[in-house]
Amino acid sequence: MASVSSSSLLNKAVRQQYMNLGQGGKCQVTYIWVDGTGEGLRNKTRTLDSEPTSIEEIPEWNFDGSSTYQSEGSNSDMYLIPVRMFRDPFTLDPNKLVLCEVLKYNRLPAETNHRHSCNQVMQQVKEHCLWFGMEQEYTLLGVDGHPFSWPPNGFPPPQGEAALQRAAGKNIWEFQVGPCEGIEMGDHLWVARFLLHRVCEDFGVVATLDPKPMTGNWNGAGCHINISTQQMREEEGLQYIEQAIEKLGKKHKRHIEVYDPHGGKDNMRRLTGLHETSSINDFSAGVANRGASIRIPRQVGKDKRGYFEDRRPAANCDPYAVTMAIAQTCLLDPTEEGSKKEELA
Repeated sequence: MASVSSSSLLNKAVRQQYMNLGQGGKCQVTYIWVDGTGEGLRNKTRTLDSEPTSIEEIPEWNFDGSSTYQSEGSNSDMYLIPVRMFRDPFTLDPNKLVLCEVLKYNRLPAETNHRHSCNQVMQQVKEHCLWFGMEQEYTLLGVDGHPFSWPPNGFPPPQGEAALQRAAGKNIWEFQVGPCEGIEMGDHLWVARFLLHRVCEDFGVVATLDPKPMTGNWNGAGCHINISTQQMREEEGLQYIEQAIEKLGKKHKRHIEVYDPHGGKDNMRRLTGLHETSSINDFSAGVANRGASIRIPRQVGKDKRGYFEDRRPAANCDPYAVTMAIAQTCLLDPTEEGSKKEELA
């Protein structure tokens, strides 16, 4: 069996002794943010005199960006701007987890703060009631970097000869977040990822979002996204689904560039046309087709309304970048607006 961290073997009853101590009415708030890699999450905790009842009651904070790949040491202070508050399942009530945007010294968004621009786009398309649901796949590793429960000095049979999930102790998992409207999708998925990593710490394993952590004949890890607008959910909404898919097909290359944090290089290892993926070079769509870029669920095709699934985003994608691109292409297509103006002229 893959190795687990030594800290996971410590007696948890000792920790519980401290968790049972009273807080005297005070509240611990854990600030969470995306670091300069665009993939990693950082956090630090401060104590407030009372439990906040809204995000507005949580003060801004700062941190040293030179240690998170977000600034130089000569001008390293970065601002943490609270944007979304959650209950803390680790230190329990009344403590909070708070997702933050990161601003630079001049109060402009940090380079990996894609939430700021995404939120602006979501405000523009608010009337469409744009819903998302994202399927976060991940792979469990031991602290030695080997897939958890794989043979210590080898590999399970290739996928197809035997079910990987069964042979490997189901080391590839997923969870789904949604439906969320607009900017909420990115907020909830980033915090869900924080929870994933934090739980893995307790069990002494590592969760990687690498789209293809191990080369070979088995599935990679994606973050399929389900999309629907108010019109798509209403009677005869299938026509609006088809219109959106047509627009996405025209901008396939642009979407591939934002569907992983390295301009499509990560997805090159995953989107091969094999293992329930489409080819990174081609755009395709179909009903109940898990080998296509876009899948229309069979029930949606039957009901002629509902949602569609974009299967291209990588497991390590930034959900703000993904949802912003989808909203822009499907609902704010500048090419379409330009053609309309020419017709009126």
